Amino acid sequence: MFSEVKKCLMLAVPLAAAQLAQSATGFVDTVMMGWLGSQTIASGGLGSVIFSFCLLIITGIVSAVSPLAAQAYGAGNREKVGTIVRLGLGISLVLGIPITLLLYNGGTLLLLLGQDANTVALAEIYLRAIALGFIPALGFGVLKSFLSALLQPQLVIVTVVLGTLFNIIANYVLMFGKLGFPALGLAGIGWASTLSLWSMFVALTVYICNQPDFAVYDIFRPSSYEAFPLEHRRIVGEIFQVGLPIGGLIAVEGGLFTVVTFSIGRLGTTALAAHQIALQTISISFQMALGISLATTVRVGQLAGQNDLVGTRLAGYVGIAIAALSMGVVALVFRLIPKSIISLYIDINNHNNADVVALAVKLLAVAAIFQIVDGVQVTAAGALRGLKDTRIPMLIGIFAYWCVGLFTGYIFGISLEFGAIGFWWGLAIGLAIAAIILTWRFSTRKTNN
Repeated sequence: MFSEVKKCLMLAVPLAAAQLAQSATGFVDTVMMGWLGSQTIASGGLGSVIFSFCLLIITGIVSAVSPLAAQAYGAGNREKVGTIVRLGLGISLVLGIPITLLLYNGGTLLLLLGQDANTVALAEIYLRAIALGFIPALGFGVLKSFLSALLQPQLVIVTVVLGTLFNIIANYVLMFGKLGFPALGLAGIGWASTLSLWSMFVALTVYICNQPDFAVYDIFRPSSYEAFPLEHRRIVGEIFQVGLPIGGLIAVEGGLFTVVTFSIGRLGTTALAAHQIALQTISISFQMALGISLATTVRVGQLAGQNDLVGTRLAGYVGIAIAALSMGVVALVFRLIPKSIISLYIDINNHNNADVVALAVKLLAVAAIFQIVDGVQVTAAGALRGLKDTRIPMLIGIFAYWCVGLFTGYIFGISLEFGAIGFWWGLAIGLAIAAIILTWRFSTRKTNN
């Protein structure tokens, strides 16, 4: 058991660090939006939610590369690993183009969803700038899955940290018009993120191309579209078979948060600003749990590929336990120093921000409660993903997030008039139900593939 804990941590720590560093782009964007005022953080945050939601869904689909490559690597099939990654990159491009166009015209969608016209006008400025970073973000996700499957995630951390530092500098330069550039305001934040996402993808590509150890996988070999072998078609089908339910599960969970954001947006700027602060904060902490989940997927997938049934089960339980303990620490931080967290986004001593601060403190108190169950549910889903069990978890998510979470949130938030706090209690209940059912599913799931 202790050996598995060590192996899981050796993979989970760098992956969680990479996830945290990668999420820092959105965090930095939100913090610097706050420098431009409450209206900007509300509008830009709304645009950020749309971008992140689309990215999570499509990344979820191509993240099927991770369990498939991990099982092929565990079985010693290097050629198949390379084929899976190469096809994953192709799928990223095919799916990324229409989503980029959708994001570029996201203002129309926001108006149809009933958002305030002034808020939409600012959100569209941000979306049109960051839309061109969508495709490289997908490509980076595929390459990260490749390196993780090979138990070499350390490079991802370096790339993401440097990309985040670049994003911070570019934000400042383009927002305020430094070094001879025009002051672009909110648009500058979007363009800085696009440049950062491209830089990370290119850096990882160049590194992989120049490392002899990766040459055997030949992942950047040009494919012949005139001769698409049956094996390749089968792998593409398997990527979608595994990946679509993953994207679906992310969609139903992310969709819950997105719909709640739109609902809270109708309650006014104060509620929306407080919600964005709390949501961005838990998005960061969630990245740690997601990193552990990704590590659990790889460990379970590799051991399943080796037909080690006992080890497969142990790897899943160890990952879930590590996630629960880690998120428990995060929950304590939320409860003990909420105002210190909020001060990262806005001036808590400014009287004009008093209502936003008070509401954000209450939202973080609720968030502290569901941090643990959120970590458990995402890691249990990751363990099931390692077994290529993704369809049933998606259905579980639909039930827990929408039938329970959204319904409960609407009752508390609208019918009982608890507002944003009521919606957040709905989120907590939905995540708790998902954690219980997904963990039970893994405990009873046959581990043969």
